[in-house]
Amino acid sequence: MINGLITLLIIALLGCTSLDADAFDPSVFWQDGYCVQVTVKPPEPEDKSISALCDDKWQEFDFVPFPDSFWEWNTGRRMEYLEIFREMLAKGPEATRSPALSGPHNGIVATYGAARADSRYRLNNAVKGMGLCPTSESIDELLELLTTNKDAEFAAKIEILDSLYQNAQELFSPYALVSLELYSQPDYNTQTFINQMTNPQCVTVFLDIPTFKIKQVARLVHPDDPGLSEYEAKVCRYVNLMHSFFHGEFPRDYIATIYYNTEIYDSSPGREDARGTRIEP
Repeated sequence: MINGLITLLIIALLGCTSLDADAFDPSVFWQDGYCVQVTVKPPEPEDKSISALCDDKWQEFDFVPFPDSFWEWNTGRRMEYLEIFREMLAKGPEATRSPALSGPHNGIVATYGAARADSRYRLNNAVKGMGLCPTSESIDELLELLTTNKDAEFAAKIEILDSLYQNAQELFSPYALVSLELYSQPDYNTQTFINQMTNPQCVTVFLDIPTFKIKQVARLVHPDDPGLSEYEAKVCRYVNLMHSFFHGEFPRDYIATIYYNTEIYDSSPGREDARGTRIEP
């Protein structure tokens, strides 16, 4: 009943002629300290499409798989980063190399939704740390692996991550990426969060060559939401564990975002068969 009322309120707000600071209140997203995204109907793990409220109407979006070229680029770059960390560990303070900001970890996410109180703009762009999304078949194994080794030496963690990337297509979904919404809470909402809660369509571009652009539907899952499916709750826990596995322990679990692929483009410069060519579907 509560979710239904929230849906009606959001639809009413989306129908406003002006979503300015006076017209839109993001507190509608929150109840009992957790957020509930009602503009997406959560898919089951076996589903190949997702329903989302976009442009004031419910629409169905088919999932599309990563092409082989994306897998090769994504996992290859990640393993290159791990090799840099190996060199840094070996050389200690004398190490001069560091991982680049370009590549598969840093997705540049464009969103459009509702203006926050401090801006007239509904349009936003933000860099998000992106990872691969476990399948329903692999999620328990990966949760156990990360939990068991969360206090391992960093060198050992590098080898664990390397083994995951070497077997990526067996462990991770071909249809989705994952990230964290680190800052949004009941008393503070990022523009990306507001936009994805009101309009779950978004576009992610990766600064690298080859250059991939993915049009997606974003599904936000709060760790304290009792209405999450078993799979979504596990994915949320996995993304938080992976985050702390590499960066160190954090005081709480954060909102996870599952980015479902609906269109994939090759935006690589310099090739006539690329330059923004749609390659999936």
